[in-house]
Amino acid sequence: MDLLRFITAGSVDDGKSTLIGRLLYDSKNILIDQLEALEKSTKNRTDGSVDLALLTDGLRAEREQGITIDVAYRYFTTPKRKFIIADAPGHVQYTRNMITGASNASLIIVLVDARQGVVEQTRRHSIIASLLKIPHVVVAINKMDLVEYSQDVFNNIVIDYAEVAKQLGLKNVTYIPISALNGDNIVDKSEIIDWYDGKPLLEFLEEVDTAHDIDLDNARFQVQFVIRPQTEELHDYRGYAGKIISGIYKKGDKVKVLPAGLETSISKLEVGGREVEEVFAPQAAVIQLADDIDISRGDAIVKTEDTPVVSNELEVLLCWLDDKPLQAGNKYYLQHNSRLVRAVVKSIEYKLDVNTLQQQPVEGGVKLNEVVKATIKTASPLVYDPYDQFVVNGSAILVDETSNSTVAAVLLQ
Repeated sequence: MDLLRFITAGSVDDGKSTLIGRLLYDSKNILIDQLEALEKSTKNRTDGSVDLALLTDGLRAEREQGITIDVAYRYFTTPKRKFIIADAPGHVQYTRNMITGASNASLIIVLVDARQGVVEQTRRHSIIASLLKIPHVVVAINKMDLVEYSQDVFNNIVIDYAEVAKQLGLKNVTYIPISALNGDNIVDKSEIIDWYDGKPLLEFLEEVDTAHDIDLDNARFQVQFVIRPQTEELHDYRGYAGKIISGIYKKGDKVKVLPAGLETSISKLEVGGREVEEVFAPQAAVIQLADDIDISRGDAIVKTEDTPVVSNELEVLLCWLDDKPLQAGNKYYLQHNSRLVRAVVKSIEYKLDVNTLQQQPVEGGVKLNEVVKATIKTASPLVYDPYDQFVVNGSAILVDETSNSTVAAVLLQ
């Protein structure tokens, strides 16, 4: 069954957690014991209604403050699709959580309070969506019940956000008027918002086409494991296991191994222990080559005509995720898919204001949640593609050498 990963974002109190709770509640994806616990702990005791936000606001600090701090992941299934939801925090100090949740999402739901319209947080989250090249954007205009389900209010917000989308280059933007609290246009089409002729949110999520998000033209494969059984039956077997990042590989294809640049051809392909004639993204596969070549974990196998970047000096856009400030000269590990190399932050060029996209000077090191343009030098060459051209092969992370924790999300330029 097809899987859709999406993230919800918006300002504090726009109703992100309530929206997710409504999706789970109305689509019958809540277990009986969860529902009973929800009813017992609900804050809305005066009118007897259930506080659906508590389904995702799981941390004690979140419940006490009534805000989302961490990224809450929820999973649910309908007969048409499986879903993984990331509920991102709205506060500016949790930008790192937002970026973490959005890093592998195919779609973002940007919630807008119908009473407030497009605000600074709306722009900031939309900028992050544009930086991360999230291919599908849903602008869910929430709390329509508090503006008497006004079509004029909806249309004015659509006009305002369309200007933001144009400035940021956002494509595939869909606008849906909703009331997460009352369930209007969440799972079922609202009878009250009769002027809206589009799909309710869940139906849209079930049917949005993500097949085109997978690049089948540019072949990229990175070795995760070299298989050498060295048994009597398979004494000369040498297979390279990994995930097809993108593209299609066929038996007999001429390929080159990077960063060494050695050329050979594919002699055999396997998926799930069966020999096949071709493999394609995003399958896990084993590739066997016609020639014995010294290949290690992290090496790339690409078509001979393909030209990914091979370099050990990287221009990057970097989001700092650690409490300890980043300084030029700091050393880390850089993880790019399965390739792990030593790296040093050679220089920091400027800081990017995520509210305006303006370039600003960096003073006293890069602080938590800041996004900067930097140069990283690695101990050995990296095989990658610029993020804005090829998302799946253009991102990496920086890992602290001592704590082994992720300190930065890296977009390769």
